[in-house]
Amino acid sequence: MNLTEEEWATYLSRGHDAELQELQELNNFYEGKQPLAYMHPELLKEIGEQIQQVVINWPRLVVDSVEERLDVEGFRRAGSETADEELWRIWQANGMAAKSQQAHVDALAMRRAFLIVGTNPKDAATPLVTTESPLQMHADYDPATREVRAALKRWNEIDPYTGATRDRYATLYRPNATVHFKSAGPGTWTIIDRDDHGCGDPLVVVLPNRGRTLVPGGVTELADVIPLSNGACKLATDMMVSAEYHAMPRRVAFGFDAEDFTDTDGNPVSVWSRLAGRIWATTKGRREDGADVIQFPEAQLANFHSSIELLAKTTAALAALPPNYLGLAADEAASADAIRSREARLVKRCERKHTPLGAGYGRMNRLIARVRDGDWDPRLAALETLWRDPATPTFAQKADAVVKLHSSGIIPTEQAREDLGYTSGQRARMREMDEQAMDRVIGAGDLAAEYGPKPPQQQPAPSEAPDALAA
Repeated sequence: MNLTEEEWATYLSRGHDAELQELQELNNFYEGKQPLAYMHPELLKEIGEQIQQVVINWPRLVVDSVEERLDVEGFRRAGSETADEELWRIWQANGMAAKSQQAHVDALAMRRAFLIVGTNPKDAATPLVTTESPLQMHADYDPATREVRAALKRWNEIDPYTGATRDRYATLYRPNATVHFKSAGPGTWTIIDRDDHGCGDPLVVVLPNRGRTLVPGGVTELADVIPLSNGACKLATDMMVSAEYHAMPRRVAFGFDAEDFTDTDGNPVSVWSRLAGRIWATTKGRREDGADVIQFPEAQLANFHSSIELLAKTTAALAALPPNYLGLAADEAASADAIRSREARLVKRCERKHTPLGAGYGRMNRLIARVRDGDWDPRLAALETLWRDPATPTFAQKADAVVKLHSSGIIPTEQAREDLGYTSGQRARMREMDEQAMDRVIGAGDLAAEYGPKPPQQQPAPSEAPDALAA
């Protein structure tokens, strides 16, 4: 597409506007702000604010259950046994431990998240990395390579006193330039600044969720669970309405007027007191005035319970969640093998996320090196992202397995520490302590002193004593 930079900004703005409403709806479902579904609009219009929705926020549960098991622990170059300390330093300097969690939530809930790499005016050796929401950013893909060929970030400057929008800004990311715009009116942009970096690639990384061949931008993790969550919210809301009107015994009074309902002191009681069944006092009788009161049995709410439980089971099956995550009955005395079996699909689903997300973080580090050094580093082409194990075995089980692999020579010490979940900084301190211990041993001239008792020295035989030999 041979478009000018202003035309690219307009084109991407229109593409973003086309999906912005749906992205906001997905965000509302994650935040538990979705509207009440499965209720007739005329009924809602008549009842109005008399019904307050009960939100069973399964969408957030589905997203957080996966996100809680996606933790980056470092980056390793091809052929290296240890994590790269410099790349990890830049990661920590940008606060990516927390920002990556935010990006994962956005990607799982709203299809994708974005990373932007740029120069750092305060520290040239530490490029800036920011995470961006799909509510503010949109990307266009090359149909031949399915790589990002242009991306646009839009934001508004808000008046702090009135809350009104004062100015609209945008930044266009192209392969050889980053261009900053200010809106000159609806659908028009004016260039206010630019950075001709000449990298050959936009300084943008897309983190897609479940990207597909024709949908490289990813799909939401909530597609299957949203209808089920809507049904559960509707049933729970109906249950609360029924609890107010039918869960208590209903009474019918014959031969009474409104002024006949009084308390023990003769004062009129409120309408709710009549419904709730407080003590009524009246001078009317059955024979003289035909007064009578009939009580109906209260309604049972078990039908709501069973219906919500059925939706919970379906949600657990579609989202690969263990039943206890949704409050379903489970064997509390289950063995460790049974617990791992319940989590097997969830763990595998998390491991599937490692590949596309790890590829995105690899591209991020290549852009960091390009921005910092001014040239591409071919050694980062096969960079590996290190993830924490998404499974939940006990530490004793894991330690026992790692010790056996290490003692048999299958894995080295550094890999054993990595498998046990120690962070890059912890492993670096362990290596320093190993080196210090070795230095002390070498300085003392006794290699066995640091690692255990030495074998006893063999005494010479009596016939080989010095005096005997001298004689």
